[in-house]
Amino acid sequence: MKKEILKYLKLFLGLFVCSLGIIMIIKSDLGFSPWDVLHQGISRIGSITIGQASILVGFIVITLDFFLGERIGSGSILNIIYFGTFMDLILYLDIVPLGTSVSIGIFMMFLGMFTLSVGCYLYISTGLGCGPRDALMVALTKKTKLSVGVVRNIIEISVLGAGYLMGGYAGVGTVITALFTGVFIQGVFKLFKFDVKSVVHRDIRDEVVLLKRYIVNR
Repeated sequence: MKKEILKYLKLFLGLFVCSLGIIMIIKSDLGFSPWDVLHQGISRIGSITIGQASILVGFIVITLDFFLGERIGSGSILNIIYFGTFMDLILYLDIVPLGTSVSIGIFMMFLGMFTLSVGCYLYISTGLGCGPRDALMVALTKKTKLSVGVVRNIIEISVLGAGYLMGGYAGVGTVITALFTGVFIQGVFKLFKFDVKSVVHRDIRDEVVLLKRYIVNR
């Protein structure tokens, strides 16, 4: 049981670190990240908040993940719920300053991408299920046999284009994140000697079986 508790603590830490990285990118004041351009575009068309758009996209993407053969675990669902929650919390606490110049903004953006990548490593490596967007990256990496960096870049550029066409805001920072996020993630995975292709995630059914086992053995 202790091992499982530590695993979930690592999951939540990873989600928080990911959210912190996203806020750093936003606060760089150089443009939204590609996914947030998409979320803003959907919010404009659907007259909903960006947070609601993020949740909507999350459930759509996780459905696609399922059909691509990725296992949907508790971590996948918690990602949809808590990713936005942690973002709101960090914004409310105002712990990340706003970039006051282009040079500071660029530094914050690259630091944000590194932080986001570390967060991805933390929660993906728990094996509790990827978040919907990262599960899509993992699924396509397995299907195409391309590197995780290339696949991530293809996804980022695709959602950026769709979001921009729907009226989402894109700046120079958006282009930077679209081109370099995959590179940072691939680099961090190599740093931790983590092979994403080797990860076998527990799905919801496995979680239920494991919970029953703990209850019976108590």
